[in-house]
Amino acid sequence: MQYKKEIINSLNSKTKKIQFENDSVAEVFSGYPEKLREKLLYLRQLILDTASGNEVVGNLEETLKWGEPSYLTTQTKSGSTVRIHTVKENPEQYAMYFNCKTNLVDGFRKKYSTKFTFGGNRSIIFHLKDKIPVKELEDCISQALTYHKKKS
Repeated sequence: MQYKKEIINSLNSKTKKIQFENDSVAEVFSGYPEKLREKLLYLRQLILDTASGNEVVGNLEETLKWGEPSYLTTQTKSGSTVRIHTVKENPEQYAMYFNCKTNLVDGFRKKYSTKFTFGGNRSIIFHLKDKIPVKELEDCISQALTYHKKKS
């Protein structure tokens, strides 16, 4: 993976360089308010780590869809797109978005109704103060990134 652009995330006096292959994605992350940027970068890393731990998924493509950071299984076509972005109606919320034409969020809701807040049939919503249930979210990400393999 060759990185073109990096942003500096310096929340809580910890300076960390985050590298991106896609300059446009880096610019979007740079534009987020600092507290939201930290949370969204955490979700980004969780997506990348979950993908790298699953050989079915292959390399992810990080791009923008509707101006939002999006993660596609372009190499293997194993899964459905996962997006992350703020919740426009509430500046203290952010979300992980899934294709609303799949049954992914319905399945997540059945399995994790007490762990997450859901936005219709398309997202898992987080508040800045939330402690993310990591194992459960990794499972949701993995299901999305292997969605087409499970259908066949």
